[in-house]
Amino acid sequence: GVRRLETIDPKATYAPFLRHTLAKRGVLIPNMTIAQLDGVDTSHAEGTLNILTGRYRAYRDAGSRFGADHLEPTEPTLFEYFRRAFKVPAHQTLLINGEDRPQEEFFTYGVHRHYGVKYRSEMLSLHRFKLHKFQHILTDAKTTEAARKLATKEYKKLKRLDYRGSSLRQSPEIARFWDRWLRHYGESGLVNPRGDRLLTALALRALAELKPKLMMINYQDPDYVHWGNASHYTRAISVIDQGLAQLTTAVESNPGYRNQTVFVIVPDCGRDANPLMGIPFQHHFNSRSAHEIWALVFGPGIAKNKVLDKSIDQTAIASTLGAVMGIKTPSSEGDVVEEIFV
Repeated sequence: GVRRLETIDPKATYAPFLRHTLAKRGVLIPNMTIAQLDGVDTSHAEGTLNILTGRYRAYRDAGSRFGADHLEPTEPTLFEYFRRAFKVPAHQTLLINGEDRPQEEFFTYGVHRHYGVKYRSEMLSLHRFKLHKFQHILTDAKTTEAARKLATKEYKKLKRLDYRGSSLRQSPEIARFWDRWLRHYGESGLVNPRGDRLLTALALRALAELKPKLMMINYQDPDYVHWGNASHYTRAISVIDQGLAQLTTAVESNPGYRNQTVFVIVPDCGRDANPLMGIPFQHHFNSRSAHEIWALVFGPGIAKNKVLDKSIDQTAIASTLGAVMGIKTPSSEGDVVEEIFV
């Protein structure tokens, strides 16, 4: 959820690595938009699902409580298309999520009858780590009764967040990933990074240990601007930019990924103003600027140092990524952006 001004405007950007280095390595699409249609909201969960499914309104209410939306995809996600096409194991298709997007914990698969849970992705997040941690405490014979009681309470609290009622356990590969994370950072949560730095750390460790073929990182810290402090937003953009530098360095230093990896960077929504009070950079008022986003694509087979000067719809991301991977995405509404290819 970022505006064009603070990200891709070369004179105003808080993401200099993205704008001045990465943009030269690929195709910048400065005029990507979210369609202004009835029922299309410019919020994070909806934007994530637009990207994952290549459709608008490709979701249904899975049982909202206390005013919170609980959505589930009704069309296949990119992960499902990919796993069905190539028989890739679940732990090599990863969605990396932050603490403040609990709804997106459950976007790992849709309910389409020909896809669904059999082709789900795995999730890396603090929510999933805490589930693993408390399971570990509860099955450890050395756990005291007081610790067991507390762990049981916290574990049940986490399970209640699963509004889709999934009882799926993470794969053995993911469990071993969390075991290593636990040995490195411990149980307190006071040592490991937080916010979007955590998401970068999870992604870097995943690249080294799980070797994913398809990975989506849901960076989220710019949304702290809802508290009203504009610097929360601009600082968060810089943190993401630093994460992009770390990720590209990791990919380029890994023979398994070097010259074989395509990056797509795209906001889930834009930003607008709050007409009711002086809080900057909102996105819930459905104004034009909340529908104005952008994208940057770079990697093998992608043109370099190119600006694609035409309007592109957000739903084109899924179709275009399908073309990059050599798979069909029949439910996607968007057109493949052919102009990005060499």
